[in-house]
Amino acid sequence: MTHNKIHNRKPLKGFRKQLRNNLTPAEATLWKVLQNKQLEGRKFRRQHSIGKYIADFYCPSEKLVIELDGAGHFTPEGEAHDLKRDSFIKELGITVLRYENRDVYNNLEAVLDEIRSNFKH
Repeated sequence: MTHNKIHNRKPLKGFRKQLRNNLTPAEATLWKVLQNKQLEGRKFRRQHSIGKYIADFYCPSEKLVIELDGAGHFTPEGEAHDLKRDSFIKELGITVLRYENRDVYNNLEAVLDEIRSNFKH
């Protein structure tokens, strides 16, 4: 598949916009430090679609997805969905990092350190 057929597909545009306009508190907190290339000059996108999935944050130059997980991810259905989604994204050569919302609130610096440690260049 080409880049255009995988990334930010038109059918998901409205949903991506809705998600961007309604960030969870944890997403808003992390976005404050990722936006405008604040983290080591890397550009991150919010609510970026890859195939049929929408990633919370995506850094194209590093091929890095960051997912913040709230309560819905810790059900059997949520975990199965996340496994399927992560597998699809990883098959494209994209790294997926997952954090619980509380990690962003309680230990933001450790989250940022781990994100930085996944930068390839």
